[in-house]
Amino acid sequence: METFLIKALQFVMALSLLVIVHEFGHYIFARIFGIRVEKFFLFFNPRFSLLRYIPSEGRLELGTWMDKEEKPHALAGFKVGTDYRQTGKKIPAWKQTIYGIGWVPLGGYCAIAGMIDETQDSSKLAAEPQPWEFRTKPAWQRLLVMCGGVIFNFLAAIIIYIGITFTWGERYVKFHDAHAGMEFVPTALEAGFRNGDIPLMADGREVEADTPNVLLELAQAKSVTVLRNGSDTVTISLPSDFIMKLNDEQGFFAYRQPVVIAEPLKGEPAAQAGMLPGDHIIAVGDSLTPGYSELTRALASYAGRPTPITVERNGSELTLTATPTAEGKLGFTLVPLTDIYPTFTRNYSLMEAVPAGWSLGTSTLGNYVKSMSHVFSKEGAKSLGGFARMGDMFPARWNWMSFWYLTAFISIALAFMNILPIPALDGGHVLFLIAEVITRRRPNERFMEIAQSVGFFLLLGLLLFANLNDIIYYLK
Repeated sequence: METFLIKALQFVMALSLLVIVHEFGHYIFARIFGIRVEKFFLFFNPRFSLLRYIPSEGRLELGTWMDKEEKPHALAGFKVGTDYRQTGKKIPAWKQTIYGIGWVPLGGYCAIAGMIDETQDSSKLAAEPQPWEFRTKPAWQRLLVMCGGVIFNFLAAIIIYIGITFTWGERYVKFHDAHAGMEFVPTALEAGFRNGDIPLMADGREVEADTPNVLLELAQAKSVTVLRNGSDTVTISLPSDFIMKLNDEQGFFAYRQPVVIAEPLKGEPAAQAGMLPGDHIIAVGDSLTPGYSELTRALASYAGRPTPITVERNGSELTLTATPTAEGKLGFTLVPLTDIYPTFTRNYSLMEAVPAGWSLGTSTLGNYVKSMSHVFSKEGAKSLGGFARMGDMFPARWNWMSFWYLTAFISIALAFMNILPIPALDGGHVLFLIAEVITRRRPNERFMEIAQSVGFFLLLGLLLFANLNDIIYYLK
């Protein structure tokens, strides 16, 4: 029970923070362009709010519900400032917004005047457009307002990554400690590298993982010396246009990932075969699997068939029988490289942490976008998780570095998911606005309302599907 509460607390804290950041992105751009924001809420509040702050009335309310005529009634109310209705003074712009916390913890919203979204439909828009409404502003301003949440989520992730690298530094695995070696792109393999090689020198100069711009130095070298098969030293002469060919590959090499199981997934072939956390898969059938890439190729050739899987457990080898899925999967999570190999930490000054944090954020976004392509497969759809599995990502014991790493990752995920061109998401509004800019014709308000409704039910269905996957997963 304690483990569940710690994970749940971290998840709620991270999600609440990121929802506030996202909605504040919309809020700040709306205020910059003189658009009135009517409500700013963490969590949704159909008919009832846990807390409401009405600055224009100088009033704080607890437990507010709406009657049939949409009039508010509060369990308790407190005077906390000036009631501008009694002074006759002009209400400051930020005090024209009602701030609050709802009771349905599924996100939050920023209700922008004159905009059709999940908080209001076309029937609630004033008959006569007002200059402080969203709909009266130029398309480019409305576009920035709609992109504000995504921009702020991405910037929040970058700031968190900068803070992480500055506070805790960055963990590295030295090349010579990575006994499985590297995995090279096709251009490098054509030049003479082999998967499993470990870089030692570039033009006779020793290189290591923390050598500044090490990949660039190796790619620009005339010759690279590597350790091959754990004992042989081989020097590879590189063609003069090698770095230009690498540009098309968008990379050079990466650490080869040993297949060490972190956790077999319930009900999946790995668990059914008796695989345990810490097992190192070294062969599938007759195929050796020194890295994850070799494993995926081997499993694909044995898909749907009972197959001998050789694992190393506590220093001994044993053979288990598993039947890979039709997609060639066993169903387990991997132990990260930094938990397999010894690591060293590179510390950063604040100025050094900025580019390091930016690089970490952009690479995380790129990897997340690539991983999303698998969601549209049958196997990917089955693995789609809801709130339970998102919360389960957090550690069972409180760890601030892990908390901030996961918060930054979720912020990246929220930014990407929200920019998808689906009505009811920011990306849906952006799509319509781009179409408006191109055609110079604004979509009909009734059409927008219908599109928002369709998008809302689509998202609701996706949410239910993901959380149903969670229930099935934990019942296995």
